[in-house]
Amino acid sequence: MSQSVDTPPSYSPQKEDGGKLSTQVVASDDLAATTPTEPVKQQGLKGFALIFACGAALFSDGYVNAISGPVGTILRRLYRAENPAAFDRFKQLFSSLAFAGTVLGMLVFGVLSDKIGRKFGMIFASLWLALFSVLCAGAYGAGGSLGGLYAALIAYRFLIGIAIGAEYPAGSVAASENTEGEGVNKKRQQMYFSLATNTMIDVGFVIAAFMPLLLIWICTMDHLRLVWRLSLGFGAVPPLILLYFRTKMEESKHYQKSAITNFAKMPWWLIMKRYWVRLLAISAAWFIYDFVTYPTGLYADYIVERVLPPGSSFQANLGWGVVINLFYIPGTLIGVLVNDRLGPKYTMILGLLLQTAFGFGLSGGFSSLKNHIGGFVVLYGLFLSAGEFGPGNNLGLLASKAAGPTAVRGTFYGIAAAIGKIGAFIGTYVYTPISNSLSHGDENAEIYTTGPFYIGSGLAVVSALVIFFGVPNIGEDGMLKEDEEFRGYLEANGYDTSAMGTLSHDVDAPGSVGASQGNDSDSAQHVAAKA
Repeated sequence: MSQSVDTPPSYSPQKEDGGKLSTQVVASDDLAATTPTEPVKQQGLKGFALIFACGAALFSDGYVNAISGPVGTILRRLYRAENPAAFDRFKQLFSSLAFAGTVLGMLVFGVLSDKIGRKFGMIFASLWLALFSVLCAGAYGAGGSLGGLYAALIAYRFLIGIAIGAEYPAGSVAASENTEGEGVNKKRQQMYFSLATNTMIDVGFVIAAFMPLLLIWICTMDHLRLVWRLSLGFGAVPPLILLYFRTKMEESKHYQKSAITNFAKMPWWLIMKRYWVRLLAISAAWFIYDFVTYPTGLYADYIVERVLPPGSSFQANLGWGVVINLFYIPGTLIGVLVNDRLGPKYTMILGLLLQTAFGFGLSGGFSSLKNHIGGFVVLYGLFLSAGEFGPGNNLGLLASKAAGPTAVRGTFYGIAAAIGKIGAFIGTYVYTPISNSLSHGDENAEIYTTGPFYIGSGLAVVSALVIFFGVPNIGEDGMLKEDEEFRGYLEANGYDTSAMGTLSHDVDAPGSVGASQGNDSDSAQHVAAKA
């Protein structure tokens, strides 16, 4: 990946350098003190291709999470009758341990992506996810026992969760930093990030719903054991495709210039004093977003039950799952067109308010809508799309670009994302008791279905207020500007910034980006840029 010397804003690159920098820099005498000679590596991915390679493995996050639904349906059909109690325990642990693994991966690799680098986390996630997706597909109980099969699937699911968790702070943060790299249109920085991350997650949802259906068409209903294994194994394909490109990447210029790899010298007090409100606000919003997604599953089940006549085929049930998941796509694609115009903050708030309106509309008009399934499906689809338009597309943007500086970007992203997953886990368990309490145990009462949506829509308003008051908006090159301000903030508080970054430690290293940029010239450039 090519990197060039950052030219202070008051200079003209065409006048001073005579064009783009190559392996030699031609500088005037008055700039010699502030413009170091920097060898630049003219190869590798650039622009959107680089952003995509960093973030697109999140397709597997969407796919692996969503595939558990149809695979669980197939496993229920195949195995539950043999021992219903054992199967129900398996289903609960299969979901719970996936959450646990994901949270662990987010927290551990959030720290490691700051200390070691984004590239390490991305390569680990690709290898780990591919390995355990294959093992999950080949899971087998000792002696063919069903209990052994359940135990193997649960264990592999936990380990897959670690890889998914690692992908968030490593891949997403690397993608966000490379949106401000060379070859990227500054008017589309937020668009490219959302396309490479959240849109890929949503595509993963759709493919996960469609893959078992496609395999049933190919293999027929007589080979459902092969269908569920192939469905799980497909999760290994995307990370393996991206692995080669990830091994060829360099760390972003943000990390090279602003990382603090010695955590013992990390100025945590200064960091938290400046950024704790942002981190708390984004974490709370992510918790709420994941917490309220559970009620949408209630309506999904209701739609399938109403649309399908009694005795409908297994394929028809899976087909409606595809249709429901398709609702995510319009929201994320429309949202990416707005991200750079309004900024992530206000795009997210708009999406939350739209989702609130559609959610209250679904709940308040439920008694009428349930008899007009077409209108019900449309309004439900708008609710899902609004969620992707707003928080779906922009939570990752705000967590990676607004929560904190490069030095702790991975750590903060991992914390916020982990809190979001905890919200999803809690929501999975509390909404059924809430519905039972509201309906006094009557599952046929309207409030049993609508109650969680009233709660979710109200919490969406809370989330919008939290983001409005707690998080700044992000514009062009927002992370570069934040890093400059953070460096100045540290210096003003007496912190020695001379050791920040990795460039000064790689002087003259073969193939390193910006290898000969030392501390003195870096500080001089910073002063010139601030001036």
